Amino acid sequence: MSTRALFATLFYEATLGDAAMLAELDAACRQLAIDDTAGRHWSKDHGYRGYTSYASLNDLPQRDPAFADLKRALDRHAAKFAGECGFELGGKRLKLDSLWVNVLKPGGTHSGHLHPHSVVSGTLYIAVPPGSGALKLEDPRLPMMMAAPPRAGTFVYAEPAPGSVFLWESWLRHEVMPNAAKGERISVSFNYRW
Repeated sequence: MSTRALFATLFYEATLGDAAMLAELDAACRQLAIDDTAGRHWSKDHGYRGYTSYASLNDLPQRDPAFADLKRALDRHAAKFAGECGFELGGKRLKLDSLWVNVLKPGGTHSGHLHPHSVVSGTLYIAVPPGSGALKLEDPRLPMMMAAPPRAGTFVYAEPAPGSVFLWESWLRHEVMPNAAKGERISVSFNYRW
């Protein structure tokens, strides 16, 4: 008798490894949180505790060289992850579809969600004060476990550090745990499409 694991869910973890780029991005994110009036209004109107450029700016790599450098680095990580996932891309590459800044104040959170119309999603963590919260990932089989008893490992908590790059397939439900730190957690989230 044997038992096999089938249909694994992959989660990619790497480090940006460029302290100068991380410092540039930190300054750029903080400046956007000051300058982007539309983003601040959207964040306030939608109960986002802090600032996000999610609904206000869609051209960060063209707007700021720091984000252009980041895009090139993320493209390499996305290509590696696509290979590990076994994607058959037909000679094409995944393309960065969206990239946005998050400056999450203490107490801020983002409830469970997924990223439709994308193939790979991810986050680069820039400022991660102690206690600022993990990324919570949900077992994708959970909705189908109607009569199953509870089991260990239904949720996985990925603890970021400054420079952490996390990638996952966009259908994987995830959540940003509450920021219990005294300072802001700064990250850049993104989606890739085929």
